[in-house]
Amino acid sequence: MTKLFIMPIPIIEVNFLKKVFINGEVVTKVLHGLSFNINKGEFVAIMGPSGSGKSTLMHILGLLDRATSGEYKLEEKDVVHLSDNELAGLRNRKIGFVFQSFNLLTRTTVLENVKLPLTYSVNKKNIEIRAREVLKSVGLGHRLDYFTNQISGGEKQRVAIARALVNNPSVIFADEPTGNLDSKSGVQIMKILQELNNAGNTIILVTHETYTSEHAKRIIKIKDGMIIDDYSVKNRRIAQDGENLK
Repeated sequence: MTKLFIMPIPIIEVNFLKKVFINGEVVTKVLHGLSFNINKGEFVAIMGPSGSGKSTLMHILGLLDRATSGEYKLEEKDVVHLSDNELAGLRNRKIGFVFQSFNLLTRTTVLENVKLPLTYSVNKKNIEIRAREVLKSVGLGHRLDYFTNQISGGEKQRVAIARALVNNPSVIFADEPTGNLDSKSGVQIMKILQELNNAGNTIILVTHETYTSEHAKRIIKIKDGMIIDDYSVKNRRIAQDGENLK
């Protein structure tokens, strides 16, 4: 039987993306014309040292900042010329964030933190149900009424993941998600991200750590605002194993 070849669906399309910061007479070129696609369901790590431009790129892809020039399409929608309000609305509907510093409200319960992105949801009745569902899915069904200063760092990051998931986003951005965690908690967080990807979620991980990046299936390496490598982790390992056998 002949297998049908299904073309991958780009969820993110970037062409000649540039970012320049201007402070008085000082001009700093951060991104130098990047071009790449990320397909629906991929788990991609954007990797590079401090100052490489990876965080700036994530902010642009996550609609937190604008490129100076170039093209950016999210699910085939050109976002470059959208107004700030349109970008905010699209970001709320389509994107989830997991940050290194958790970015949780400290005087608010775990459940209330996760419900926040649904504040402007049309279907108010399902907000509580949905928030409880995603917290249970990350193993925090027993922490709903705890305040965020009463739980561990690993649990805080799981709350952040639940909050990122609650809107059923098209893309989840994880910015150094293990940076403030001990090794054991870091492994648990990366396992959750892998499980989410296996369930069909598109994950974009931003990191400077080789070990963390290799939990992804594809790695885009950035240095001095330019892409210096872009490869499949699986294929690179197969190639390396072949070399070792020679």
